[in-house]
Amino acid sequence: MTISRDERPRTRSDLAWAISVGGISVVLVTALLAFTWYFAATLLLIFTGMLLGVGLNALTNALGRRVHLPHTMRLAIVCIALALMLAGVAYLGGATIAEQASLLSKTIRSQITNVKSFLDNHGIDTSFFDFGNAAPAASTDAGSTPTPNTAPRGNLPGAGALASSGGAIMSQTFKLLLGTISAVGNIFIVLFLGLAFAAQPSVYHDGLLFLVPARHRTRATLIVDRISETLERWLIAQIIVMLAVGVVTWIGLAIIGIPGSFILGIQAGLLAFIPTVGAIIAGVVVVLASLASGWIPALSALILFLGVHAMESYVLTPLLQRQALDIPPATLFAFQILLGVVFGIWGLALALPLVAIAKVMIDHFKTYEAPPLAEAA
Repeated sequence: MTISRDERPRTRSDLAWAISVGGISVVLVTALLAFTWYFAATLLLIFTGMLLGVGLNALTNALGRRVHLPHTMRLAIVCIALALMLAGVAYLGGATIAEQASLLSKTIRSQITNVKSFLDNHGIDTSFFDFGNAAPAASTDAGSTPTPNTAPRGNLPGAGALASSGGAIMSQTFKLLLGTISAVGNIFIVLFLGLAFAAQPSVYHDGLLFLVPARHRTRATLIVDRISETLERWLIAQIIVMLAVGVVTWIGLAIIGIPGSFILGIQAGLLAFIPTVGAIIAGVVVVLASLASGWIPALSALILFLGVHAMESYVLTPLLQRQALDIPPATLFAFQILLGVVFGIWGLALALPLVAIAKVMIDHFKTYEAPPLAEAA
């Protein structure tokens, strides 16, 4: 088939246009990926605030089905109830939490040392248990030349040693202060964004849709509404699962007689937010803390953990989620590992809602796929 002379310029123009559009698309996608990579922590922090807003909005809507009040008043009631609950827990169990947290930290460190000694006795390399203790030991090797700042035993340290120690103390204090300010600032940002999104959900909903071209706005509305509904159902179910896991773990460990059962129940409930990986971490912490009480309590704690994990995975989650997030376990675990390696703890904790959003979008485009053209008669 030959192309006429009149059609050749048009064909070249279409080819040049296609190449230009493809090149611009590649540049834009690359820029978007680079922006996401560079500002990943900030974007995930904003996403956490959005999740909090979705959760507060879900609780507000649930209250609205019982009490006919304006949205703002219902949100205020929900926030006051949550604040009173947290204040009550802090007031009634604050001293217990602090005491058990300190005891648990000492117990875990002691058990890690015992595990290291056990592995060393059986010829297994345990260098991964050393947390920067090699440097001081290396400085005391035979034949090593002391540095000028090193003071002989029994004498006062020199000016260089004092200056070095003072600088190290100031550096560590400054890092601790910056870390505290950063953590408090992140919490404040999440709370502010969550309250802002929950106070006026329709404003942000309509504003997001306004950015979509008019011809695609109907489809975008369906996707956004479906994502919001899915996240609301998942968050409500997740809160119930976390409470159930925390309470059952606390009561079970208290019955077994494990010290620090209350703080262990709290950490198990919080880690239940992270599927699969959170349960593994919680189980390891529970078993390590139980080893101090003997092998029988440790075995009982392990059986309790397996029972709680089975209750969470095979009873609570399927019953409460009702296939709202029907994601294969292997797929979810793979994305958790991927996002955890790339984005750290933020990616690991937020893997499930991110995968849920992607799944909703994929299911939507599969459902509304253009039908095949009818064959010519």
